[in-house]
Amino acid sequence: MSKLSHEITNAGYADRLMTDRQLARIVGGSSQRRYGLVNRALKAKDLVRLQRGLYMLSGQHRSHACHPFHLAQNLLPGSYVSFETALSYHGWIPESVTVTASVLPTRKSRDYEHEEMGKFTFHPLAMNKIHFLELVERVQLNRQSMLVAKPIRALMDLVCLRKIEWQGLDWIVKGLRIDWESLASVTKAELNTLKQVYKQKKVKTFLMELELALELHDD
Repeated sequence: MSKLSHEITNAGYADRLMTDRQLARIVGGSSQRRYGLVNRALKAKDLVRLQRGLYMLSGQHRSHACHPFHLAQNLLPGSYVSFETALSYHGWIPESVTVTASVLPTRKSRDYEHEEMGKFTFHPLAMNKIHFLELVERVQLNRQSMLVAKPIRALMDLVCLRKIEWQGLDWIVKGLRIDWESLASVTKAELNTLKQVYKQKKVKTFLMELELALELHDD
């Protein structure tokens, strides 16, 4: 174990992602000393650089692997996991998803790929920013925090991203292979909430048609 990984572990950061500022607090001393310790730990493969200014200890020094959803939140703070990634996570679609796809509140899409952690994509959507986190929940896995869209929010984010017009339930059931049992869990309250989220007329129409197709009524 390198000196830096030992100091990180003693500081209680073994399972956490770390910024340059956090490393400075852990290591102390001059920036030159920190730079030397970081380089030696990287060469020893005790430390992994995820992007400029963001690090984690390698797997042999961690109690739990870094979850890609947790990493996504640290790559672009303020984003949340959605689209097919969240649908797969919730078991709404049968396929496993290799890309961690997120929504971010800015106007520019971003892509990121790491040889160990995989591929990450970030997409802006035309939505009312005040409702950005509606039907998005905070999940804790192995003490790692992450924001994940609930299934119906992930589905409508996908509709918004792809600018999909209502085509009946076939696109959902046959195209995405979302089963009826999952759709039956959707509530009118959730759809009403989502009507406040999106700006696109196509998405609002999709929500109204989905409500009719599911025969949802006021409680």
